[in-house]
Amino acid sequence: MPDQQPALLWQPDAHTRENAHLQRYLQWLAREKNLIFDDYHTLWRWSVDRPDLFWETVWQYFQVISHTPYRQVLSGLEMPGARWFEGATLNYAEHIFRQKNSERPALLFQNEREGLREMSWAELERQTAAMARFLREAGIGPGDRVAAFLPNTPHAVVAVLAAMSVGAVWSSCSPDFGANSVADRFVQIEPRVLIAVDGYAYGGKSFDKRETVREICNLLPTLQKVVFIPHLDKNARPDNLPNAILWDDMLHTHTDNDLQFEPLPFDHPVWVLYSSGTTGVPKAITHSHGGNLLEHLKYLHFHNDVHPGERFFWFSTTGWMMWNFTVASLLTGATAVLYDGSPGYPTLNVLWEMAEKARITHFGTSAPFLVSCMKAGLSPKNTHDLSGLRSIGSTGSPLPPEAFGWVYEHLKSDVWLSSMAGGTDVCTAWVGGNPLLPVYQGEIQCRCLGCAMESWDDDGHPVPPGEVGEMVVTKPMPCMPVFFWNDPDGARYRSSYFEQYPGVWRHGDWLCITPRDSLVILGRSDATLNRQGVRIGTAEIYRAVDKIPEIRDALIVNIERPDGSDWMPLFVALSPGAVLDDDLKNRIRKTLRADYSPRHVPDEIIEAPDIPYTISGKKMETPVKKILQRKPLDKAYNSDSMKNPEAMAFFLTYAGG
Repeated sequence: MPDQQPALLWQPDAHTRENAHLQRYLQWLAREKNLIFDDYHTLWRWSVDRPDLFWETVWQYFQVISHTPYRQVLSGLEMPGARWFEGATLNYAEHIFRQKNSERPALLFQNEREGLREMSWAELERQTAAMARFLREAGIGPGDRVAAFLPNTPHAVVAVLAAMSVGAVWSSCSPDFGANSVADRFVQIEPRVLIAVDGYAYGGKSFDKRETVREICNLLPTLQKVVFIPHLDKNARPDNLPNAILWDDMLHTHTDNDLQFEPLPFDHPVWVLYSSGTTGVPKAITHSHGGNLLEHLKYLHFHNDVHPGERFFWFSTTGWMMWNFTVASLLTGATAVLYDGSPGYPTLNVLWEMAEKARITHFGTSAPFLVSCMKAGLSPKNTHDLSGLRSIGSTGSPLPPEAFGWVYEHLKSDVWLSSMAGGTDVCTAWVGGNPLLPVYQGEIQCRCLGCAMESWDDDGHPVPPGEVGEMVVTKPMPCMPVFFWNDPDGARYRSSYFEQYPGVWRHGDWLCITPRDSLVILGRSDATLNRQGVRIGTAEIYRAVDKIPEIRDALIVNIERPDGSDWMPLFVALSPGAVLDDDLKNRIRKTLRADYSPRHVPDEIIEAPDIPYTISGKKMETPVKKILQRKPLDKAYNSDSMKNPEAMAFFLTYAGG
């Protein structure tokens, strides 16, 4: 970790402090429970020391609707295996619709071909009720799976809410996935219903996916019904699809004025999310109604501070857990804002234009998008009215300190930058924003309530503040997966998180907890650069390289050799007009040496046309490393799971594969 003190970029003003949900919760604890905490960190410590009491207060504070009472809050502290709120029956979707309000829209949505539109709460409820009736009449009930091959449109929101309301288990992929990649996911869960589009638009181009949908149907023998949406071509029809019905026909023939909610056990599956699938078959990570409900109520209110009537946006596809998180913003009474298309088409300003037009309050995106805006020299504060913007959310990968600075200099000087990290594994953030704490450049504000996170060495001991260790969680949380689908003995679940430290969740990130109790994440520990016996997080390399304007993107790996030596190449994708000459290579080396250490300097700097990413926006460091190690191609990566599969061709050629 660099030794310099990071800049203080933001502090909550009196209005923010007074009106924050977290402040109101503190006042409620003092009034109702006689629990008084001096500051956030003492509250956090209590929340992890007494998880049973903490999560019961969350239940009570948000007045969770339960059709039967729970017998006890927590049964056991073991991981995996802890049981939460046994006896309770509830429904996630019921808590969304109790927020309906005729004075504000439920959804705002836009795509590359059509401008900003809205859907009222009444229309959202009408369509959800119609689809729920369709599902019930098709024999779909608790535990049945409903799969979706959909872009980020209101259709997907209606469909997930309808599935939840009848107790069906939801699972979705975005239409940029290939047929085999979709099948790798959906075959595991054996869906009975598929909802699919004819195609989508991205980057100014149209992609017809009708043949892909037919392939998917052929690969899913359990399908009984297909709901087809003519999204790209309004005249498209579901030719050669089994038992298919058009979306509009489904809505018109299954009208229902009474949206009902199936009471479900707390741990009943709500949706199945998937690991990125860059190596082997993706893990089918199964989450629960009760666990995700409590976690989303907690995070979106206490840590994201979303209020009724505000507008919540996160750039995502339906294949990333941040889409589920965006749907969860409806729990707060906010309007969810959806965008379908490329964040860079026709220019990188397209989302800032939407933020102005939609009066977005909370704008969420990925760290690479903010870095791209920074490198492109954008200054949205000078070109757009962002006066309604209250917070910027960032996730997906570590946000470099320079991007923190860009946000405050070129976006909005008084915006609250809420960097967060979590993942598909928990469908939330472990660490993230806090409206009562300051923002320091390059740092995440806090560990989230109820998350007993520590940074450990290899022997399972906490490292001192300011040092780097493995990110671990030492006590259970309700949002942890209830199981992996098709993992009957739990072996794959246990091996994914609990092998290195039995009974303790290892998340796979390098973590530094600062003396201020803020956090810095330094990249994936499974992509660690073990340089001459010293472990280096890839995020440190990227932070330094991001300062160099000629570098558009970069990827670094370290190859350990049988003789004990290693080779660490840095692959760089250049900005338009840039040339990788000796001067640029020397500046890269000098920057890495000055910012960190001589060990951070690569052995070789190599130009690549592009850097490969998964569809969910993760750099594919581990698959590239495997390819360079000449490991079998079918175990190295799944091209259908890639955002830009053509980028891998360079590395295959480079490795001689």
